[in-house]
Amino acid sequence: MRPLSRLLLAALTFSLVGGASLPATSHSVSVVDPQVETPALYDDEAGGNSNGDDPAIWVHPSKSGKSVVIGTAKEGGLFVYNLDGQQIQHLAAPAAPGPDDEVGRFNNVDVTYGFGGRDLAVVSDRGRDQLRIYAIANGQLTDVTDPAAPFVFNTTQQQVNDAETAYGLATWKDSTGTYALVSRRHRTSIGLVKLLPKPNGKVGYQLVKTLNLPPSFTLPNGQSWTPCDEPGREPQVEGMVVDQEKDVLYAAQEDVGIWRMRADLTGTPVLMDKVREYGVPATYDPATEECTPGTDPGYGGQRLTADAEGLTIYYREDGKGYLLASSQGDNTFAVYRREGSNAYLGQFRIGSHNGIDGVEHSDGSTVLNVPLGDFEEGLFISHDGANTPTTPDRENTNFKFADWSDIADELDLDVDTDGWDPRD
Repeated sequence: MRPLSRLLLAALTFSLVGGASLPATSHSVSVVDPQVETPALYDDEAGGNSNGDDPAIWVHPSKSGKSVVIGTAKEGGLFVYNLDGQQIQHLAAPAAPGPDDEVGRFNNVDVTYGFGGRDLAVVSDRGRDQLRIYAIANGQLTDVTDPAAPFVFNTTQQQVNDAETAYGLATWKDSTGTYALVSRRHRTSIGLVKLLPKPNGKVGYQLVKTLNLPPSFTLPNGQSWTPCDEPGREPQVEGMVVDQEKDVLYAAQEDVGIWRMRADLTGTPVLMDKVREYGVPATYDPATEECTPGTDPGYGGQRLTADAEGLTIYYREDGKGYLLASSQGDNTFAVYRREGSNAYLGQFRIGSHNGIDGVEHSDGSTVLNVPLGDFEEGLFISHDGANTPTTPDRENTNFKFADWSDIADELDLDVDTDGWDPRD
């Protein structure tokens, strides 16, 4: 536990909105049918230790039907799919640099357009504490990572093996360049990393700035609260997305809630919504490696069940739109207004349909308002952490595709294919 003076300082430094909230109540959850799913990924030796996590969409410059979906699979590397969910490319994660070192482990991915005339997929490699960068042309990915690319948060390979590494990721462009916002595993840190052109068409990067979210909080009753975890670990951030028109970063601190802040990491972050478990005392049991919760004091939110995970934005032409968040603990997605104070609008889940199972334990997700092939009114994609049919002793994951129009119909949201275009 940190000294009380530091806890009070953290509580004063960061703004918490809404104060105490009522205990969680039952709420209506709409069910949306999936239309497409990708092949199963198996996290074992036979499956290449492939464990799906986070998707991104690359939009073809002239033929929307040739757009592709890029999915991370940790040690399995990257998988590239067409809009029918069929695998069209696989790129392996890097090997370990030495016999006692960690292998590449791809966690999150995002796409940025027009970097030196090229489109790029940027990936956080949590095994190597690096970013991997791939040029995209005609739906095919080519590794263009600078061979001299540094570690993101550490300085030596031994520190990488022993310490916390690059984890969540979201890209962002402004007048000063192209950036990745990168979170640090088991820490509250978020780093602003600038992409840099290098010789021979390679792309490197440099850590520009870091921001630390609070690891502990002062509750309305004056008591301090620290989310329960294995000793030495802080409440980490993974899911992130940048509002590219407003230069706002949203970051999901898994056991805490969703933060809103400037993408350049200046100013004061605001906790826009909390998980239901916020403020619940718990004790870590090293024998079971689980946390045993105590009595809920009722300070948590009402929409997100920990972990708060993947974040994504649906843009409208009028500058409005929607922020979507994965509520991993109850297999749903919460929808908020993109503008103002991010008012809550509703909840949905991806159910089962036409032989495709529903989404459970979702990590990453992404949505685009632009027409993409048969998804003429936009496309939502989610990681499914418990794909079926199951196979005994084989962890099975994949990605599910859903029509944005189906989500909009269920929650009375807008469809606007003239909103922000990622290529503009």
